[in-house]
Amino acid sequence: MSHINVTINGRQYRMGCEEGQELRLLKLAETLEQRITNLRGKFGEIGDARLTVMAALTVCDELLDAGAHVRKLEEEVESLRSVRNAATDRARATQTAVANALNAAAERIEKTTQVLNRTIGGGVAIG
Repeated sequence: MSHINVTINGRQYRMGCEEGQELRLLKLAETLEQRITNLRGKFGEIGDARLTVMAALTVCDELLDAGAHVRKLEEEVESLRSVRNAATDRARATQTAVANALNAAAERIEKTTQVLNRTIGGGVAIG
């Protein structure tokens, strides 16, 4: 476990984190500090605890919105997968139908060719 110092609302805090997560924790603290600074600029000095709570609530608000957006996108992706699967099934069915039609046409052509060969070859049409 690593320990780093972060600054939030002008105060230093010693925080523990897993190895390799130090920069992420610093970035998170930096982001929270910026939010608090922005709120202080908007509302003035309304108390450290209140500013911190307001910043936390704005983060939670964005997190809830992001979660709802992710769920909507996941539903959209699932819908698109269903459409793609249906299109793939239709394409396979069409491909099979075309192949069957071509095979049937080829058989008719072959039979017609055989009849013509017999007619021309023997002078009498058999068939």
